[in-house]
Amino acid sequence: MLPQSKLQDVFFTAFMAFVMVYAMICYNISLNVGGMHNYVFLAAFHEIIIMWPIAVVLELLFVGKLAQKLAFRFVTPGKDPMIMMILGISAMSVCLMCPLMSLAATILFKDAGSEIIAVWLQTTAMNFPMALCWQIFFAGPFVRNVFGLIMRAISKNPQTNKAEAC
Repeated sequence: MLPQSKLQDVFFTAFMAFVMVYAMICYNISLNVGGMHNYVFLAAFHEIIIMWPIAVVLELLFVGKLAQKLAFRFVTPGKDPMIMMILGISAMSVCLMCPLMSLAATILFKDAGSEIIAVWLQTTAMNFPMALCWQIFFAGPFVRNVFGLIMRAISKNPQTNKAEAC
């Protein structure tokens, strides 16, 4: 299920951003320390309090609409299957968010100095395959399924429907 209102869109975006950012932070910490270790999962929470809001703001204000416009250049709403629409928008979101979030991480967490462009490009190149695969195969399906379960549960709750009617 996909968002049907602005409030649902904000919730969906925040949830998706959390799942994506947390995984990407774990991935980057693992790259920095030479592999995955148990402490990485906790260490990621130190960075997520900074990176998650950045991702949510970028997605809501800029990336979301642009990703749709770019995706609709090669998929047509109402004509192409819904899965193609979802995959197109997801892929375009990664194409936009990966360089932006890699830039933020480079500025905030890497001591790049005068090599900031090179470090940013390397960070983007290292992150892009992981971000695309994580989004398409794991985060996207997981978040859409959980979001759908939550929305169906809310729509079945009579008290929620009464509150919305007021």
